[in-house]
Amino acid sequence: MLARAGVASRRDVERYIAEGRVALNGKVLTTPAVKVEPGDILTVDGQVVNEAEPTRLFRYHKPAGLLTSHKDPKGRPTVFEALPAGLPRLISVGRLDLNSEGLLLLTNDGELARALEKPQTGVVRRYRARAHGRTTQERLDKLKDGITVEGVHYGSIDARLDKAKEGPQGANLWITVTLSEGKNREVRRVLEALGLKVNRLIRLAYGPFALGTLLPGEIEEVGPRVIREQLEGYIAPENLPKGDRPLFRKAATATPGRRQRVEAATPPGSRPPRGAAPPRNAAGKRGPGILEGRPAAKGEAPAKKTFKAGWAKPKPKPKHPPKKPGGPKRRG
Repeated sequence: MLARAGVASRRDVERYIAEGRVALNGKVLTTPAVKVEPGDILTVDGQVVNEAEPTRLFRYHKPAGLLTSHKDPKGRPTVFEALPAGLPRLISVGRLDLNSEGLLLLTNDGELARALEKPQTGVVRRYRARAHGRTTQERLDKLKDGITVEGVHYGSIDARLDKAKEGPQGANLWITVTLSEGKNREVRRVLEALGLKVNRLIRLAYGPFALGTLLPGEIEEVGPRVIREQLEGYIAPENLPKGDRPLFRKAATATPGRRQRVEAATPPGSRPPRGAAPPRNAAGKRGPGILEGRPAAKGEAPAKKTFKAGWAKPKPKPKHPPKKPGGPKRRG
């Protein structure tokens, strides 16, 4: 029940109960094998757990440097601290390590998260890895037969060498990796076993859901109709969402766009780089009204454009003599 309510995964809920953090009608539980009747009050850390809402799913572009955890004893920034306000309590479907980035699915349904994470389910994950070193497509093809690294066996992996660029320190490679197990740090460990050092890892897709055009830090809810079509076999019928439109709209990106970066980097009074948008005036509009970094005051006419010394002045237009009356003369 707690997993379905989105409190945590089943494994984490079992840990919460062992730590004495879960109570039913005021009595601290010592085992998860307890039946919850209608009207019972279930609490976690003293907070009442409300009835579960229909299943919701979100696509999130996780930036590098965020931990996929609700809390970190070392105080490092986490994914859930970076999420915008107005979202339900969410848990991640699988994880991305601190330095990895890309698609991270978030849901309020612990049962769905567990089903999509299980290796037996066979949900395909696709990654793009940038690695340092040298390899060939023939060596990568051998991963289709599986590989054992430090006593851990990894199943079939499809790896495709997309690009190789030689540099002064060696070769930089881009490799697309497709797998269905999703064990801890699987892509990094497997490629390191081939002598490659992964320095960037991006998850492009998880099952039928792709990263698409989401920018780092952006989150977007998957529509109820898509959930019913793609995940019906993993969700109990009574928990399937209804309707067609998501409840949450895509939030603003945490990464500033090009226009914002140009404005922030341009000192007052200086010219923006070529191709950049012109600065805004006092009314918030672009164009006239900017003089030496100072907006034109109310009622003040915009100053004429000044030129630096040495700039060529436009040539005056030649004045043509007026035409003589009578028109052209006839011959003969």
